[in-house]
Amino acid sequence: MTISSDMEHKTVCFTEYDTLKRVILCQPQYMTIRDVINETQKHFQNEGIHIERALEQHDKFAQTLRSYGIEVILLPYHKKYPEQVFTRDIGFTLGETVFVADMASDVRKGEENVLRQWLEDEGFSYYNIVGDNIEGGDVIIDGKTIYVGLSNRTNQKAADHLQRLLSSYEVKAIPFKERYLHLDCVFNVVSPEIALIYPEALTEEDMKLFSSRYELIEVSKEEQFTLGTNVLSIGNKRILSLPVNKEVNKQLRNRGFEVIEVDITEIIKSGGSFRCCTLPILRTNEK
Repeated sequence: MTISSDMEHKTVCFTEYDTLKRVILCQPQYMTIRDVINETQKHFQNEGIHIERALEQHDKFAQTLRSYGIEVILLPYHKKYPEQVFTRDIGFTLGETVFVADMASDVRKGEENVLRQWLEDEGFSYYNIVGDNIEGGDVIIDGKTIYVGLSNRTNQKAADHLQRLLSSYEVKAIPFKERYLHLDCVFNVVSPEIALIYPEALTEEDMKLFSSRYELIEVSKEEQFTLGTNVLSIGNKRILSLPVNKEVNKQLRNRGFEVIEVDITEIIKSGGSFRCCTLPILRTNEK
C-alpha cells in the first residue's frame, strides 16, 4: 500500500504541520468521567466536568478553526460515548486514507462505528485496522516517518501492521511510560525542524533519536500535566495552545511561531487537548 500525493482527494495528510483544510470534531455534549482511564481523569474525578462550560469552550475552539478558513465537520454525539470529543483517537489520516482505529478501552468501543458511518455516507475511503489495538493519539506522522507510540492503547502488532501496509515508509515504534496515555501527550512534531517533548516519559534511545532529527522544546512536568505537548498545528507556523502553558507558548513564539491561545481547560480534565480533539483529514503544503 502506498501513500499518493494526489491533491484531488478529499483526504490527504502527510505531516502534523502542513496547512489544515478539513478536520473532524465532536461536541462534548455527554462528556463525563464515567470510568477513570487515565491519570488526568483520576485527578479530576471528584470535581467532574462542567458540560455547559465544556460546550462553550469547544464552540470557541471550532469558531477559531473556521476563522482560519478550516472546514470543521462535527460528528454526531451519543450519550453512550462520553469520550467522543477526542476524535483523534478513533482514526488517523495517512496519505489519502483514513485509518479507523480499533479502540482498546471498553468505554470507547463503538465510537469507531460513528466515524465509519459518516465516512461511508460522505463517500470517503477508509481502512479498518481490525484486531490490533491502535489509537490515533499514538500515531504521529512526519513525511516518510510514522511514529507509533506503544502504550496500553496501541500495541506492537498494530505498528507492524502499518509497516506492512506502508512499505515505503519507516514506521518507528516508540515505547513510553503508559501513565501518560498517548504518545501525543509527551511528544509532538510542530515543524520539519522542531518538536515538543517531555523527556521523563521516553527512553534514552528515543531521546537520542528525536534530538538527532529535531530541535527539541522540553516541556516541564507542570505543563505536561496541562498537556503542553498536545498542541495543534494548522500550518504556516501557526499553533493552537492553551493559555495556561505559558512557557511552552513562550518557547514557540521565540522560534517564530504564531501561538493562538484558546481556553479548553474544562475539556482537558478528561485527559486530552487540541490534538486529541481533532481528526485532520485534509492538509496541504500550500501557503
